[in-house]
Amino acid sequence: MVQTLLQEMQDKFHTMSDQIIGRIDDLSCCIDNLKKNIADLVTQARVEELEGGENRVATIKIITCQ
Repeated sequence: MVQTLLQEMQDKFHTMSDQIIGRIDDLSCCIDNLKKNIADLVTQARVEELEGGENRVATIKIITCQ
C-alpha cells in the first residue's frame, strides 16, 4: 500500500518535472526569437538612419514558438 502510494507520487513528480522542463524549453525558444527580432529591428533602424532617416514602417518576420 505505502509502496504503491510512493510509486504513484514518484510517477506524478516525474510527469510534472517533464512538463516543467518542456515549458522552460519553449520559453527559451521564445526568448531566443525575441532577441533575434530585437536585433533585426535595431539593425533595420540603423540602416534606415544611414539611408536618410525616412519614416518607414518597420517590417520584421515574427517567429513564433510552439
